[in-house]
Amino acid sequence: MADPGAVVDDLHAEGEDLDRLVAGLGPARWATPTPAPGWTVAHQIAHLAWTDEQAVKSATEPEAFAREAEEAMASPDTFVDEAAARGAQEPPEQLLARWRESRLAVQWALSEHPWDVRMPWFLTTMSAASMATGRLMETWAHGQDIAEALGVRRTPTARLRHVARIGVRARDYGYFMRGETPPAEEFRVELTAPDGSLWAYGPEEAAQRVTGPALDFCLLATQRAHRADLALRAEGADADHWLDIAQAFAGPPGQGREPGQSGTGRQTGEGGGEA
Repeated sequence: MADPGAVVDDLHAEGEDLDRLVAGLGPARWATPTPAPGWTVAHQIAHLAWTDEQAVKSATEPEAFAREAEEAMASPDTFVDEAAARGAQEPPEQLLARWRESRLAVQWALSEHPWDVRMPWFLTTMSAASMATGRLMETWAHGQDIAEALGVRRTPTARLRHVARIGVRARDYGYFMRGETPPAEEFRVELTAPDGSLWAYGPEEAAQRVTGPALDFCLLATQRAHRADLALRAEGADADHWLDIAQAFAGPPGQGREPGQSGTGRQTGEGGGEA
């Protein structure tokens, strides 16, 4: 298990990086459409703020959260969009302040929560460790949507190891969500980190293998880029199929991206003013 303090520290850093992208935006830029259909920059930040607030409630008021989650699941296909749409109506400066407050609140709540005690979540439960890692993944993935909308190329960081780890650990989830049976054998996943080192998962002798840049794997697992636009390689029929259905996030499979639809973010550079 990752060091709890390190995960929360990385969550903080990921939020700060995205904050620097949006902090200087004028009101018109907050209305910029992002690759997510119907979502503007404001929708993306509103979603992050709302989800952070839900995580805080789960950690501090689990019974109240469980009741609200049950009500939300009465409309499972719309409640996330509805929450984002409500938040997107707030004035940008108010929304930004709300998101900053929710980021700090969730970091504090998860730091104080017993690391081995599971928390209620939508249709499941999560440990504080998994919740912190999930919040980082979402911050990075929605930050990618914002960056593409603003034409910003972000520099990949070592924090991607958290996203990659979720993507690997969630292998079977993509099968379950499509009514398929996951392979019984483990896969080997070898990813080249931003600094050139190797992140490896699974047995070295596994016949089913996935290799490539860690950034590309994270973009694929969060459905921020189509497989055809990425430098990932599969060895074995099962590994090849997995790359078509991988998802690191909870919920039904998304529509994903069409080939050539998005900038993969593989070019590095300094981003300014938004995401």
